[in-house]
Amino acid sequence: MHNDRQPLYMKIQEHFKDLILKGDLKANDKIPSEKELMEQFDVSRITVANALTDLAKEGWIYRIPGRGSFVSDEIDKIMSRHSIRQEAGPYLQAPAAALYTEGSDLHPDLTAASHSIPRVRKKMIGLIMPVLVDYFALRLIHGINRVIENSEYRLQIVQTYNSIEREKEAIIDLIEKDAAGLMIFPCDAETYNEEILALKLKGYPFVLIDRYFPGVETNIVRSDGLIGGKLAVDYLWSLGHRDIAICSDSPLPTITVEDRINGYMEALKQNKAMINPALILTDFTVDYKVDPGHPLYRFIKSRMATAFITLNGRLGLHIFAICKQIGLRVPEDVSILTFDDPSPELDEFGAFSHISQSEGAMGEEAAKILLNMLDRQTNENLRYKRIILQPELVKRNSTGPAMKN
Repeated sequence: MHNDRQPLYMKIQEHFKDLILKGDLKANDKIPSEKELMEQFDVSRITVANALTDLAKEGWIYRIPGRGSFVSDEIDKIMSRHSIRQEAGPYLQAPAAALYTEGSDLHPDLTAASHSIPRVRKKMIGLIMPVLVDYFALRLIHGINRVIENSEYRLQIVQTYNSIEREKEAIIDLIEKDAAGLMIFPCDAETYNEEILALKLKGYPFVLIDRYFPGVETNIVRSDGLIGGKLAVDYLWSLGHRDIAICSDSPLPTITVEDRINGYMEALKQNKAMINPALILTDFTVDYKVDPGHPLYRFIKSRMATAFITLNGRLGLHIFAICKQIGLRVPEDVSILTFDDPSPELDEFGAFSHISQSEGAMGEEAAKILLNMLDRQTNENLRYKRIILQPELVKRNSTGPAMKN
């Protein structure tokens, strides 16, 4: 009989383990969809996703994007190891995921089974991110892990897919799982997420990363977007570019986007240039398909700009792909300068010029603030920490002198 106080995601895991062990589900059988499981267990999408992710990590199932989840084709080996753990004693009756922490070099099946002393499960802190699709996110996570790897905490990462509703669900779900504290990279939204504001009112330990809320005092680690925008324009201006476009992939306003565009406009003013609203491309959504009918594709093809500043690295890669299809050379015909390095420097033509936000340091500072809060007494009156990192210009191969007419 399972503990009624067991977290919901673990109840879902145990449900499918029981079905597999009883033979009701066999190798390569399909697991119900996330929507069906949400209805069956009356839980959020985040809870279902966490349950399936852990089942996949433990080897019980495998997942195929666009098709769903299936019972592992090596399920007999998993069941055999499970039986060994059951026979080994109460320390090994918990799911394998409970016996190791993220970042461990040991496979869960080799922890307590090979030692008489059980491993102590670390406390959990959560990281909530809009998406994990680029090297910015990876470098940020590596920075966090460098700080917490020798602490008493482990990291649980949740993606919100840039949905404020999923962001709310993630906060609630992680707190239900007894997260000691949270690091939150807020999603694009026109309004504040009230769940984040509620954390502040409750005195719950959390740190915002990259995006801040004007007028709301919280712990925050971010880069100075205003300075970053100025650096980008000044560099391209020095290369002779006068028609410089700045581009976002979403029309939703964020304070980070506003800061960078304000820096862009301030630099143009300082260079005594007129601000052309047609070169501020923030009024459409980019789906990252090279579509000749998309406004961004048409704009690039029109040759209205000789240089592009993209507000994230992924968008820089996308603009490069569009240029390649159109037949424009980078940087001979078009220069591209991104915020954040979009690649591990393995691009076919070399690395991108970019504004570095020191995302590794950003992750380190956020983790240090959170651990410091968790190490102090809860009744101690702490002042909020506000760390603003200075961006740096990194010159690489995607930018060059403007072509002379």
